[in-house]
Amino acid sequence: MRGLTGVRVVVVGAGIVGASVTYHLARRGVSVTLIDREAAPAAGVTGGSFAWFGGRSGDWPGGAEDLRGSVLADYRRLEAELPDVEVRRSGSLIWHGSAAEARPDEGQYLVGRDGIRALEPGLRTPPEWVVHTPSDGGVDPVTVTRALVRASGAQVILGATGVALKVDGERSEMGVPPAGGWGKVTGVTSSAGFHPASTVVLAAGTGITELIEPLGVGLPLAASPACLVRLTAPPGLVRTIVSGPDVEVREVRDGQLLMTVPVAASPEEGALRRLRAAFRGADDCRVLGSLVGARPMPADGPLVGPLTPDGSVYVAVMHSAVTLAPTVGRLVAQELVTGKPVAELSRCRPSSTGRNPATAC
Repeated sequence: MRGLTGVRVVVVGAGIVGASVTYHLARRGVSVTLIDREAAPAAGVTGGSFAWFGGRSGDWPGGAEDLRGSVLADYRRLEAELPDVEVRRSGSLIWHGSAAEARPDEGQYLVGRDGIRALEPGLRTPPEWVVHTPSDGGVDPVTVTRALVRASGAQVILGATGVALKVDGERSEMGVPPAGGWGKVTGVTSSAGFHPASTVVLAAGTGITELIEPLGVGLPLAASPACLVRLTAPPGLVRTIVSGPDVEVREVRDGQLLMTVPVAASPEEGALRRLRAAFRGADDCRVLGSLVGARPMPADGPLVGPLTPDGSVYVAVMHSAVTLAPTVGRLVAQELVTGKPVAELSRCRPSSTGRNPATAC
């Protein structure tokens, strides 16, 4: 890989991953343009994220496991750097299956009904047990994304249509390089014009699939629909991140809850019904809005790295994006600026279909 100091990068996608990459590149002195089809940062799937993160709970497929240990430290760093970033370290309570099936990791604890009542006194019917992870927390994903964009000082182009890679040269069918080699990507075109770049970073979630079609390659990337509902609530009604078979809810700020519900015809009614069934004192809660988003789900964990042999196209797509964005943004910026592969990303490299994958070397 070659270093990028003194040249221009275009980042496509103003969700939390694209915003983090933009912010960390700009802090290293790189000239960055951030472009998105939405009218505001985090207006897509990031805005519909439950935004629960930690270093213990959840699944860590593929290379995500290698990033796990940096998640909490990188969020603490962002809090120190950006006054608008606030992490609510409420801890989480999780119960699925039976207590015999629970396998608490280091820093997690099995808690019985008395302990549950102390942590979540509003629960109508506490389960027999939960796994308590005190270090888990959450953020407002929209606030964090927009804080990253503001602090970057990058050129930001929003509401752009027709966003596409600008490829110079020819390519053959079936992804086979022509005799002269792959056409070089020289930037991005959109309704706002041509945006030249030495490297284009694609952080557009499921939109990456369409963007890379001109390259004759594909990625193992699926879309998973998810519905998030925002509600008003008495402050402190929900004190932790609660995740059970019938309810997943947390307080995102005083007096406001985030709740995930199945994608259905009436998600807002379903959210109120579930909340009132689970918590005392929820009768006066009201829905502020809901959003259904298509979460990008790489088949084997995060995809982060160069997609073309010359490094002119770089991808950054993952689940969970909110959890990993601060860490991935820092590492991507380090890799692109120094031109040296970062060991923590070695198991995140994209394996494309249609040709041999590009490698970061």
